[in-house]
Amino acid sequence: MDSSSQLVLLTGFGPFRQYVTNPSWTAVQELKKLGLGENVRLEAVELPVHYRRTQELLARMWETQQPQLAVHVGVATASKLIILEQLAKNNGYKDCDVSGVCPVGNCCVEGGPEKIESLINMRAICKKLSGTDIGIIYSKDAGR
Repeated sequence: MDSSSQLVLLTGFGPFRQYVTNPSWTAVQELKKLGLGENVRLEAVELPVHYRRTQELLARMWETQQPQLAVHVGVATASKLIILEQLAKNNGYKDCDVSGVCPVGNCCVEGGPEKIESLINMRAICKKLSGTDIGIIYSKDAGR
């Protein structure tokens, strides 16, 4: 792959609770195997289920690697579908991480924006895949 290739960063999470191997990390590894073509370099990164450490790692990756796109994969244990989230919310985090720490004020990034909306139209992607055998839905209510 030459230096003109575009970087897409794929992240999944490491072990947490009953998940010795987190399904989000398994999904990311499979996505990397599929690839996105010759001019796209996929980099898969397993993030710890640790609020502070993950925030530090992601900030460093964006700064040093400057990906064209990042796809962050999580697990919704009750869901049997792929859920494409249009926006991320900063508040409402009540679960502790693997170190037993809950974020201050239930806020993922203290002082950060209330929400961040993807530039990618997730609703359009869902519509495009609606005739396939992929169970996929659109959401604007991440993790809830």
